[in-house]
Amino acid sequence: MRRRPADPVGAAPADGPTATERGRAAAGAAHGTWLTLGKDGRLSLYAPTDGGLLSWTEAVVGGPEWSGPYFVAVAGLTHVTVVQGADTYVHFLGRRERTGADGSRTVDIVHAIQYQTGLAFTDWRSLGNPHQDREQGARLGPPVGAVAPDGTVHVFARGAQGGLMLRRELPNGKWRAWEDLRGAGVDALPAPVALASGRIEVCAAARTGVLIWRQLEPGGDFTGPRGFSLSPVPGTVAALETGPDRPTFLWADAVSGGAAAWRVGGSPVALGGSAAEGPYATLRTSLDEEDWVLLAHRGPQGSAVLGLGATEKEADGFWWYDLAEVCQGTPALARDGRGRVVVALIGPDGVPKVARQEAGAGLTLTRWHRL
Repeated sequence: MRRRPADPVGAAPADGPTATERGRAAAGAAHGTWLTLGKDGRLSLYAPTDGGLLSWTEAVVGGPEWSGPYFVAVAGLTHVTVVQGADTYVHFLGRRERTGADGSRTVDIVHAIQYQTGLAFTDWRSLGNPHQDREQGARLGPPVGAVAPDGTVHVFARGAQGGLMLRRELPNGKWRAWEDLRGAGVDALPAPVALASGRIEVCAAARTGVLIWRQLEPGGDFTGPRGFSLSPVPGTVAALETGPDRPTFLWADAVSGGAAAWRVGGSPVALGGSAAEGPYATLRTSLDEEDWVLLAHRGPQGSAVLGLGATEKEADGFWWYDLAEVCQGTPALARDGRGRVVVALIGPDGVPKVARQEAGAGLTLTRWHRL
């Protein structure tokens, strides 16, 4: 058994938010990597709100003070996913739903980019809908995404017939047409992962178990889906590269109720813990000069839960800690500009809170700081 790290600590929040636009609150947490580290070493945090998005940015590298929230208007968003590339550009993928004068619904996927920390977004560009029929188009699922190391954006969404749809860029920056990657009974939140080799893999819960799509080479076509008789809870699948060109897929197991980790070619390893409400946030980091995987999720009582264990050594032990702080949606994990682990969550009042790794052995967190 590996040595257990020091216990994380979640304590009372600091007094008073630093918000400059009071009156606007987050409407839960975004999907994906909604806490990002910019090229200048400052963290940014993004959350959906009525009529658009809110963003906060660290005033200086390492905080603790933040500027924001700043409001970005995007009418009709029903879902937003945040993904970041190796170039640190932050991409926003939204599902937009608009109602016509005749009461009909039109659904499309929209995309915007923030190139530099704390600066304005690009205009929101429509990526359309893979279905020409309006009724089918209204059943298009929310977008998820991955950014290849060369900056190519891949947008995935569940189609009206339950398969996986893809739209991605060409090397010249133009977008390819929607592609049908097939499959059936796919969950609304597949989990893509961009690997350092340049390839993309996607894992999704399905009625039959788990489906995997993968590129054989960077920029290539996707093979699959390949099915596996496993038992993930829909809506909980996450993915993380844990070895060279090797992803680990994580989910809440429908049989045990706790977390499970799985790599293609092996068997799922039970990680214990409580049932997750939504997907896991993931982070790979160094603790005490060893390689660790951190997971975070919203627990059955509504509070943020943090788990950690040695990378690809799940059987050696995985430890879980209830952070005793109620949250909306999945918390976020990142490292700040000083290399410290940061946990972020959206409180019941729509105000974000962050806690950071304190100096010393293991992983102990500071008091919660309201933004």
